[in-house]
Amino acid sequence: MFNEVFTNVLAHNGVVSITTWADNLVHVSNTWNKYLQIVDNKILIPAAWLHKTEKNIKINNQVILTLGSPDVQGKIGMGTGFVVEGTAKFLDSGKEFDMMKEKFPFLTRVLEVTAKNVRQTI
Repeated sequence: MFNEVFTNVLAHNGVVSITTWADNLVHVSNTWNKYLQIVDNKILIPAAWLHKTEKNIKINNQVILTLGSPDVQGKIGMGTGFVVEGTAKFLDSGKEFDMMKEKFPFLTRVLEVTAKNVRQTI
C-alpha cells in the first residue's frame, strides 16, 4: 500500500495535514513528514497535542492525511504529494507506543492511522 515514492517522501522535509471532522465541523492539524513511521501497514504519528483531533476521532474515526515533498520525483517532474484516507485511533500504551516514545520522547500519545486508500496526486 505504501510504495517506494511514498516512503521516499517521508525521508524528505515536508508538512503533513491531518484532517478530521465531527459535529459538522472540520479540523486540520499539522505535523512533519519525518515524524511518520510505517509499522505493519499502519502510519504512526507522535502526538503531543492534537487534542481536537483526538476529540473528533472519538466521534468519527475517519481521517484524511495529505503530505508531500518538493524534493521527490513526481508524476510530471520534481515534487509529489499523496492523499491517505483511512481510520484512526490514539494509543497511550503498548508495543507501538513504546517504540514511538523512544524515537520521539515529547509524545504523550500516538495517532495510529489504518490506510484504506493511498493515492499519489502529483
